[in-house]
Amino acid sequence: MSARRNLFVVLSLLALLHVYIGLRLMPDLGLGLAGMLAGTVFLVLSTVLVPVGLLSSSLRRRRWSEQLAWMGLLAMGLFSSLLVSTFVRDLVLLVAKLAGLAGAGFIHYSALAVPLLALGVTFIGFVNARRVARVKTVEVPIDGLPEALHGYSIAQISDIHVGPTIKRPYLNAIVNRVNALEADAIAVTGDLVDGSVQRLALHTQPLARLSAPDGAFFVTGNHEYYSGAEEWIVELRRLGLTVLLNQHVVRQRGGASLMIAGVADYSAHHFNPAHRSDPVAAAAGAPLGLAVRILLAHQPRSAPAAADAGFDLQLSGHTHGGQFFPWNLFVPLQQPFVAGLHRVRQLWVYTSRGTGYWGPPKRFGAPSEITLVRLVPASA
Repeated sequence: MSARRNLFVVLSLLALLHVYIGLRLMPDLGLGLAGMLAGTVFLVLSTVLVPVGLLSSSLRRRRWSEQLAWMGLLAMGLFSSLLVSTFVRDLVLLVAKLAGLAGAGFIHYSALAVPLLALGVTFIGFVNARRVARVKTVEVPIDGLPEALHGYSIAQISDIHVGPTIKRPYLNAIVNRVNALEADAIAVTGDLVDGSVQRLALHTQPLARLSAPDGAFFVTGNHEYYSGAEEWIVELRRLGLTVLLNQHVVRQRGGASLMIAGVADYSAHHFNPAHRSDPVAAAAGAPLGLAVRILLAHQPRSAPAAADAGFDLQLSGHTHGGQFFPWNLFVPLQQPFVAGLHRVRQLWVYTSRGTGYWGPPKRFGAPSEITLVRLVPASA
């Protein structure tokens, strides 16, 4: 009953927000009867399609399910930009009216600008989201880094979200680009999938081709727990990835030792108490004299615990860099970092903007990335 009530509330809110957009824009556009009818039909369709987008990862596989998912997710992206642009226009109109500048022409053309801007942002965002992520090189200075580890590299991919609109060809292109980097190790820092193994195993198959001398590693993200984490762990191990669940491995370069550890997602214990994220447990039993201690942790908010556990570097994702405006403004409400390299005491934390996208195929102001992390000696 509670789930039905929540669904009713969400659908009612969506309907009201679409009514708000219509009331604030259509009268000022001077559309005429035919235009008003077309605008109303568009808003009704959007009201229906946006919930389809929200539920796209759980749609049953039927003849038109994939096309419906695409339509729903595109509608989500466009609706988001329409809503934000309409709200911003209202704020501008309020200021203009107070300043005595809100003439009929200003009102009309500002109303026209809203759908044009929303369409433009949605189109550019679509192109940005669907292209193969570019490589971003990040140098991390490590105190006392042994010469044998100078330039040690990890290729990080994160938040691909294989699912309704991200399929095998998209992932295949990512794997090709990662392998071309010839990194020492590869890290997949969670939120790989949105859907079950049964539904998506064919589309994650390219991961079997990931190749690096020191191995390819995976840690769970919150979306793995929405999608059957235990089954995905088995499947990823079958594909040849090393899944680190509060565990570590040690790799050698010359006479220097480096530890790569991984924790389950920060929220994993809500789904499986045995998967409680624990950086201390991940490092337990590590040999003395390690030159570098690296932690893979999906969410940046694992950083304080990682610093307490003595790690030198944490690689994270989760935030998507906000993916598109204005959602980047809300990330700091939950996470300490939105994107990039930051410091928590002795710990460096790198937060990837993600290699794919979640939900709408849309990235605006937060480009996707394949990160090549290189260890360099800290300057004196």
